[in-house]
Amino acid sequence: MSSQYFDIKPVAGRIGAEILGVDLSANLSDELISDIRHTLVQHKVIFFRGQTLDANAQVAFARRFGEITTAHPTVPSLEGHPEILDLDYSRTSNRANNWHTDVTFVDRPPLGSILRALVIPPTGGDTIWANSVTAYQDLPTPLRNLAEQLWAVHSNAYDYAAAVVDLPEDVLAHRAVFTSTVYETLHPVVRVHPESGERGLFIGGFVRRLRGLSQNESDEIIKLLQAYVTRPENTVRWRWQVGDVAFWDNRATQHYAVADYGNQPRHVQRVTIVGDTPVGIDGKQSEAIKGDASVYNRREPVAV
Repeated sequence: MSSQYFDIKPVAGRIGAEILGVDLSANLSDELISDIRHTLVQHKVIFFRGQTLDANAQVAFARRFGEITTAHPTVPSLEGHPEILDLDYSRTSNRANNWHTDVTFVDRPPLGSILRALVIPPTGGDTIWANSVTAYQDLPTPLRNLAEQLWAVHSNAYDYAAAVVDLPEDVLAHRAVFTSTVYETLHPVVRVHPESGERGLFIGGFVRRLRGLSQNESDEIIKLLQAYVTRPENTVRWRWQVGDVAFWDNRATQHYAVADYGNQPRHVQRVTIVGDTPVGIDGKQSEAIKGDASVYNRREPVAV
């Protein structure tokens, strides 16, 4: 697509585009916001260089695309900003260096995430995004047919028997907070995008097992499908600069924060937009199994 309001510069062949000529702190028209949204749906992740947003302006920009979630279902928000997740990696050994889609362990994962770069190391600290739609399209027909029948349980709970070996104390403390309320949700492995109608693989780091299959069977099938998501041709890698803003469609991507910057400071802040309930190709919706995410998604709790 093209826009009369800005230039679009694709960053990689299948995913990612830089939007040129837009100041996100300005009073943007509804028509310009609509073009940004269409560009997001088409390119899956969009980038804005040289922005001067503060926390309030970041939240205000995000609100142009829908209601805003609280910062996270379990992790505390930035003080004074209940919508902002503060990710200051100079204070912690914890790293998000695994492939994941944000907060898929709840019944309505975010529509999208908007990340703002405050401090970036001179070297390292890139983020990689993957296109889960082209990953689905790459599947051979037998694998595609299998994936379309599968449903996966996503959870924020860790397998501590496998995960606690030699972890730093601050990482263990973060995981205790992260799992302070356990959520589980059943999602379709192939999700229909609510705006584009595209089908994509909806898996990632919070998948724990596949419905109706053993743990070993689940692990092997998910590993096989995940390998299609992270094929290099389905990815884009962004070299951050201070002031950059990245906005990704959480319904059609996974991402990975590369932990190659050692003790150098890296500080970013994230805002997420309330999403819809995922739908499979048969029209069935995701189902919450454990945990009530109504507060996170700014909904009234369901009476029982």
